[in-house]
Amino acid sequence: MTDPKPVLHLDNIVKTFPGVRALDGVSFSVMPGEVHALMGENGAGKSTLMKVLGGIHKPDEGDIYVDERKVTMSGPLEAKAKGIVFIHQELSLAEELSVAENIYLGELPRKSFGRVDWTRLAEQTNAILKKLNVRFDAATRVGDLSIANQQMVEIARALTVDAKAVIFDEPTASLTDAEKVVLFDVIADLKADGVGIIYISHRMEEIFKITDRISILRDGQYQGTVNTAETNEESVTQMMIGRKLDLSRKATNHDLGDLALEVRGLSCGKLYRDISFQVRRGEVVGFYGLVGAGRTEIAETLFGLRDPSAGQILLAGQEVRIHSPADAIARGISLVPEDRKGQGLVLGMNCRDNMTLPQVDDLKAGPFMAEGAEIAIFDQYRDRLDIRTPGWKQKVGNLSGGNQQKIVIGKWLSMHPTVLIVDEPTRGIDVGSKSEIHKLLRELAAQGYAVMVISSEMPEVLHVSDRIVAMYSGRIMRTFTSDEVTEDSLIQAISGLGDSHAA
Repeated sequence: MTDPKPVLHLDNIVKTFPGVRALDGVSFSVMPGEVHALMGENGAGKSTLMKVLGGIHKPDEGDIYVDERKVTMSGPLEAKAKGIVFIHQELSLAEELSVAENIYLGELPRKSFGRVDWTRLAEQTNAILKKLNVRFDAATRVGDLSIANQQMVEIARALTVDAKAVIFDEPTASLTDAEKVVLFDVIADLKADGVGIIYISHRMEEIFKITDRISILRDGQYQGTVNTAETNEESVTQMMIGRKLDLSRKATNHDLGDLALEVRGLSCGKLYRDISFQVRRGEVVGFYGLVGAGRTEIAETLFGLRDPSAGQILLAGQEVRIHSPADAIARGISLVPEDRKGQGLVLGMNCRDNMTLPQVDDLKAGPFMAEGAEIAIFDQYRDRLDIRTPGWKQKVGNLSGGNQQKIVIGKWLSMHPTVLIVDEPTRGIDVGSKSEIHKLLRELAAQGYAVMVISSEMPEVLHVSDRIVAMYSGRIMRTFTSDEVTEDSLIQAISGLGDSHAA
């Protein structure tokens, strides 16, 4: 019996941009029926390699082979025609169109005289959606779906063609645990049909759960391929970043300061109710719970994006009313939002302008901006947060995810807040940058900030928090100190089991 041949092979790919060698002789293969992880820090070259495969970038050197035939890719449609399907982290959907129209965009079934066959379109779409076990149908307007369900529409696109290889780029970033199970079932079905899967993710638990092999890039260079069953997280991390990470919890070695924020009996309709907790200066309080637990909604209330229906907010012991983000900022509350690209940054603007955006009115010199003051602020926080960028003129959209997140954090630190709220601080960020963000949050607490961290990742909330508020269905179930919390007790609390405890 002959050995199987790769369904996809990239051979010695080189791609150079002005001043940057993004890919330096990278070779990469995917076998039929294999789930192959592609890993590396942000900026390692993963996205560039996939854009070469998709025809978005033309390689300076190297070749692409599909079923051992040399091919050239002029764009994503040609890649799809050759059986290479992309499911992107950044959604590329037309919100005003239906689910069916999005899934078959550019390939709508036709009747005579070029008319769209709407009946066949609906039947084909609903057959695909049934496989995904979703609760919407072909006629649903995409703009009416949640981000998680929009991601499922992206995934449905992959099932419309006879795919040879499917590339999943951070596919679970917006999915609930139940939706992840459906996704993994879809991947298992594709694998059973002999489709090759490229799986790009920063989530180690997923990599070790569903992949067969792992290939690693670092600084545009291929570092090697390992069998998933024969390696571990520490070895993969070291290959990715060239060093070991210390992921142990560091005990707080500074004294906590005065009470910065207190919430008493805060409620907001059906979103959350009777919420009470405190945050002191020098303390990191983590908020952990399932999707829909109410964590983000509490943060939005504190930042003036929602009006509470009951309860009190106290800053330094004084009750305050916060009706808008401007009120929150004036009172020393800053929010790093969950969606940094959609809510935290203007991707087409440069680093300096993003950093100083909340201070535009304060930095004016007459009718003009005081450019020197803006650059001074950017330089200060670039150095303080170790933001890696060629200079302030670089567009934020060109930075890695970790550096984008640091820009958002720097923007709000430059407002000198007392309370810093960080929602999903490391979503879509590689393991090395994650470690830097975690270290930064601990350092900010040591400098006297009161820090609230909302996270869906248990290792993260355990690692950075002095106390953890466990939430379920809009209620606080229990508040743990770092000394008493265990994974089992935390899971039990966020699952609604056991008695609720006041924070």
